[in-house]
Amino acid sequence: MKAGNLLKLLALMADEIIVGVFIFLVLPGMGMEIPLWVGLPVMLILLAKDFLIAPFVLGGGVDKRPETGPESLVGRTALVVEDLSPEGVVKLDGELWKAECLNGRAEKGEKVRIISVQGTRVLVERRG
Repeated sequence: MKAGNLLKLLALMADEIIVGVFIFLVLPGMGMEIPLWVGLPVMLILLAKDFLIAPFVLGGGVDKRPETGPESLVGRTALVVEDLSPEGVVKLDGELWKAECLNGRAEKGEKVRIISVQGTRVLVERRG
């Protein structure tokens, strides 16, 4: 687990830690005994909340690949529809893109990998 995710998880669990210390240490120290059958379900509900929220908190942020915009195209595979020598056209998700092959030629029907996006043109390399 990455250090950043560990810190997020600890921050997410802070409420359980605080409530647990309060219910099981502070209140009994003040003479107010909380029965285990009351304190334990409270802690279990808080833990269940964390298990439901954790995938959203730990799965997002800077580690997550962009799903929209030009950056989402990088690393994807496109189909050459007009020979790239080195410029031509590729098709990705039903859309046609002007393309430039960075490592030689790519012929119609070949698959290429998108390296970067420059405006309305993609830079690609032959897979191989």
